[in-house]
Amino acid sequence: MNPVLTGYRRPNGLVGVRNHVLVVPVRAPANAAVRQIADGEPACVAVTHEVTGHELADTGRIRRTIVGFVTNPNVASVLFVGIDASDVWAAEAAAAAGQAVEFVTLAAHRGTAGAVEAGRRVVASMIETAQSHRREPIGWEDLILGLECGGSDGLSGITANPAVGVASDLLVAAGGTAILGETPELIGAEDALALRAVSPDVARRVLEFVGAFETAIRDLGIDVRGAQPTPGNQAGGLTTIEEKALGSAKKGGRAPVVDVLEFATRPSVRGLNLMDTPGHDIEQMVGMVAGGAQVVVFTTGRGTPTGSPIAPCIKIASNSALSARMGSDIDMNAGAILEGTESIESMGARIFERLGAVASGETTASERGGNREFAISRIVYP
Repeated sequence: MNPVLTGYRRPNGLVGVRNHVLVVPVRAPANAAVRQIADGEPACVAVTHEVTGHELADTGRIRRTIVGFVTNPNVASVLFVGIDASDVWAAEAAAAAGQAVEFVTLAAHRGTAGAVEAGRRVVASMIETAQSHRREPIGWEDLILGLECGGSDGLSGITANPAVGVASDLLVAAGGTAILGETPELIGAEDALALRAVSPDVARRVLEFVGAFETAIRDLGIDVRGAQPTPGNQAGGLTTIEEKALGSAKKGGRAPVVDVLEFATRPSVRGLNLMDTPGHDIEQMVGMVAGGAQVVVFTTGRGTPTGSPIAPCIKIASNSALSARMGSDIDMNAGAILEGTESIESMGARIFERLGAVASGETTASERGGNREFAISRIVYP
């Protein structure tokens, strides 16, 4: 473990482990301007999306995601690019949450070219300010860790996931917070998680949010109990949804479940939180980061290189063959557990140590590889 954990203390009291300047469109038609503003400036991250502003059924979820993402403490400041003055809501919401925000519109600058010119001046000032920020000692209690798996195989629930569970328990024991999501991949494990709830109310909500998802699927004429998982999971050796769920839930270790969160919502209680997220890797990670996760641990048995625009993602292989085959995308190899050179406990301790190093500035494979995937989860699609 690092003797001193470091990060960036923000004026609103939150703590970041990265120091990004973001450029974000309020609506998708501003994507081109956002890309041009950030182009050629490595200290600036462009985050584009496909939200048009007409998704009335999902407005609350979409807005919560966008605002939560840009107010993650890994972000030093954000420039929102709007089409016209009606898009100011995003800047106002982020500012109300304590974020340093600027706002330009295409309408106020006679179109894309003018907005790009104005935006570049704003970003240059933001970068100068961000570069004046310095790391300082922080505590484990300041960290929120996202727990994710993608492209699971038959070994994920035997090696990588339980080892991450050990690391999660160590973080919680040190006063930190972990978020376990992927609602579709908790079907079959909800009873075991409810038994770990800190109160009857939390236990009830665990069963409710997983049950609500299963009911919605059943209403479509699909019974997922005992069904096959995704083709990739099947190719990796998984046979049923329940088998995958019980392995996936191991990322949450053995800590008590302290709360159940809506998608893209920040935990209010330290400890192990469950978040109602989709199973889609990118959308799920965006939700956890929008909920304040500064670092994500991502296990994979099939080789998923997904990363985040603003949060370092520690990628852990479930088997040594994958680690050798996709080494540039992998940070740690839990296949060593099968080979007898590591135990689940020792691997978990190593993951916890790496978490401290990454939080304190060590880069991950996804950061070095430029994996900055971003997608907003929606309930209703066109």
